[in-house]
Amino acid sequence: MKITFSTKEMTVPTRVYSHAEQRINELTPLFRAEPEAVVVFSAENGKHVIELTILSGSTIIRVVEKTSDMMVSVDAAVSSVRRQLRKNRSRLSSQLNIDAFEKDADELIFIPEVDRFDSPAYQVVRSKQFEFGSMTVEEAILQMNLIGHAFFAFRNEERDNAFSVVYRRNDGGYGILVDKT
Repeated sequence: MKITFSTKEMTVPTRVYSHAEQRINELTPLFRAEPEAVVVFSAENGKHVIELTILSGSTIIRVVEKTSDMMVSVDAAVSSVRRQLRKNRSRLSSQLNIDAFEKDADELIFIPEVDRFDSPAYQVVRSKQFEFGSMTVEEAILQMNLIGHAFFAFRNEERDNAFSVVYRRNDGGYGILVDKT
């Protein structure tokens, strides 16, 4: 597994990097495609924080763990990934179309850069570019849950690849927004 480490305003001992690499590589056999991992170490309110993001194809699994020790945070993050995979194993293997998460080079979405000389009423502080994959609503909800977000944008296979957004409702259910065009 290719692992990329970074830190936020802190120094991490070499033994922590070695431990994290060893523990994260234990996850490699669980994935069909060769996964990539991005690990960010930081500290917050006296706690050691690890953000672990694993990308396998277009499937993204993200966990954040905060403990009093960085080694324990690494172990907790790996355990959280295993738990997510175990919880969603049947959905990932039987309900997902293997090609659903594959990136299609023909469907690039362009997000223009913000003109820094304008002073809009609402200031955009972050911009990201994505390739929106074609998938079913169930696959989109699964992907949203795997990355731990409250919403997920995708191209809806069931509606002729219309741009759609699924979101988690306050009552515990899910909602969907679908482009009418």
